Amino acid sequence: MQRCAVHKLRNLERKAPKHALDELREDFHRIVYAASADTGRAAYSAFERKWAKRCPGVGRSLHEGGAELLTFFTFPKGQWKTLRTTNVIERLNEEFRRRVKTQGSLPTEDAALILLFSLVASGQIKLRRIDGHATIATVISKRLRPAA
Repeated sequence: MQRCAVHKLRNLERKAPKHALDELREDFHRIVYAASADTGRAAYSAFERKWAKRCPGVGRSLHEGGAELLTFFTFPKGQWKTLRTTNVIERLNEEFRRRVKTQGSLPTEDAALILLFSLVASGQIKLRRIDGHATIATVISKRLRPAA
């Protein structure tokens, strides 16, 4: 499970005083744009220590996101940019909801799937290719393979 870093940052900013927003963003970006998982975890711990004292609401909100903010580090680096946000999924959901709203309702689950497929196949819903898409199947198969 991966939490969206953009949404988490917005949540943190709502709990912080306005004069500290720039500093909060810099500290948060040290976590999500870290060069490695170890650096990201160290930045996460430093953020938690610093902001829990300065603004307890920010500390609680970050802690609530927990390790789910760092899941993307377990994937190949080429996929990090796409995985740390949920924009690809949200774009699909937003466009699909917009189309269904004009329909009123769909009679069955199959009707919904047909509508979704036809919107994607016709190009009315355009999806950006996920970074590292060529290696996704390999990464997933390695994760699902039972340990020897």
